[in-house]
This record gives sequence, C-alpha cells and structure tokens, in this order.
Amino acid sequence: MKNILLLSFLVIFSSGFTIFSGKYKDVKEKSGVISVPIGDITSEKAVFYKYNLKGKEIKFFFLRSKEGTIRAAFDACDVCYPARKGYSQSGDFMVCNNCGQKFHVSGIGLLRGGCNPSPLNFKIDKGFINITLNELLTHYNYF
Repeated sequence: MKNILLLSFLVIFSSGFTIFSGKYKDVKEKSGVISVPIGDITSEKAVFYKYNLKGKEIKFFFLRSKEGTIRAAFDACDVCYPARKGYSQSGDFMVCNNCGQKFHVSGIGLLRGGCNPSPLNFKIDKGFINITLNELLTHYNYF
C-alpha cells in the first residue's frame, strides 16, 4: 500500500500538477493595472503569478533573458490550454506540462502559436512591470 501511495505521488508530482499553491504569487489590480516590482525578476528563473479575474485564476510568468531582457507569457498555450497544466522550467527551457515540448527562454514572449507559451504584453514604468486587465482578458478562456 505504501508503494502505491508513493508511486501515485511521484506520478502526480512529475506530471506538473501543482499540488501546493506556492508556485504562484497572488497579484492585485489597481485602476485596471496589475503591477509587479521589476526587482522580483532577477534571474533566468521563471517567477509565476496569478490574478483572480471574474472567478478564474489567470496565470502567467516572467523571467529575464541572459541579456537582461524581461520576458513574459501566460502559463498556457494555444494548443494545450484545455489541459490547464501550464509550464515548468528545466534549465534554459520552459516545458509544457501537458505535451512535454521545450521552449528556450530566449524566445519567451516573442514566439507565438502552437505550444509556445502565449506572449503576455506589458510595459515597464517606474520600477514596475505593468499589465492591463484588458491584456489578461485576451486569454481569459485559456483558464
């Protein structure tokens, strides 16, 4: 029985299913804009966020490229979003937790379509990365 429980846990954990809510940081909106301190994105390691919009958690992530450029994408793609598994990071790659395809971090936010993490538009102003609620609404159905 112990072995079955352990095996079940390993399968769920390795599939990318988020058992613990610690993967995503909650963000709030003010005047139609979600702001994340740019200082929170300090490395090539993805930082995941979620925003509750009309009863759905819209999920996205930021990271820095090796050149220091901020990259952003929804935690979903045009193909696998119905599975609602998102991405995980393995070194320099974001990996689709549904189909296993890998995408180099240098293309995050630039490449569209297929299983690429769907780009998230943002602006940087006064030390904050700003996303409009309208931008989050563009992918509302993905979540």
